[in-house]
Amino acid sequence: MLEKLTMYMEYPFVRYALIVGVLIALCSSLLGVTLVLKRFSYIGDGLSHVAFGAMAIATVVGLTNKMWIILPVTVVCAVLLLRTGQGAKINGDAAIAMISVGALAFGYLLMNVFSTSANLTGDVCSTLFGSTSILTLTSGEVWLCAVLSVAVVVIFVLFYNKIFAVTFDEDFARAVGTRADSYNLLVAVVIAVIIVLAMNLVGSLLISALVIFPALSAMRLFSNFKMVTVCSALLSVLCAFLGIVISILAGTPVGSTIVAVDVAAFGICWVMGGVLGGVRA
Repeated sequence: MLEKLTMYMEYPFVRYALIVGVLIALCSSLLGVTLVLKRFSYIGDGLSHVAFGAMAIATVVGLTNKMWIILPVTVVCAVLLLRTGQGAKINGDAAIAMISVGALAFGYLLMNVFSTSANLTGDVCSTLFGSTSILTLTSGEVWLCAVLSVAVVVIFVLFYNKIFAVTFDEDFARAVGTRADSYNLLVAVVIAVIIVLAMNLVGSLLISALVIFPALSAMRLFSNFKMVTVCSALLSVLCAFLGIVISILAGTPVGSTIVAVDVAAFGICWVMGGVLGGVRA
């Protein structure tokens, strides 16, 4: 098995997949803790469906670089979700469901009506579940992912204290002069960027698992926000790496395999948290 893995590592597309997978897993885990604690976990699911709809539009108009449509559309919808969810007329979960279902249906409709592909089912499956796209990355896409990932990590580190404040007690943060709306908006925009990056890794239907599972696993072991964030990042990176390696060796779908490893890690952390009573740090 080691010889087989060494042989596969000689191919650039395998190295690209591992690099992108680790970077996306790291970015997803950093803000996953914040989303879980703010009870806004399914924003990833909603935005992933928006990204699917944007990808359908880009495919229909024949863009070779779909990122120019997908990224701005997803960011705009993230802002709209935040604004709508804060309104009195439509609650946050209702806004996510509305935009999520609408974008998914609209995207699939477009791909059916204006399809130029001989394998529409395969294209849709790849977009929804990330079956093969992570193994067809170009060097340009890898560099773009690396730049955006570094930007996400830098933003998180620079504004860590503010994000921590609006995560645990938004009212108190406002009272002491923190611009909570601005930092909520920053979180929404960064999540949108992560969602767009993660589509190639696990597909639009499985993105929320990449955000939620590492955070929930870390929460079973630690109670301190910083330790939960660090543990979540480590677990997410490890699971992504193992998932991609297992997928390559076993020939299984990449996205589904990564999520399966995340689920297994959550089960292990759940048992450890129950047996050991968690680590109070």
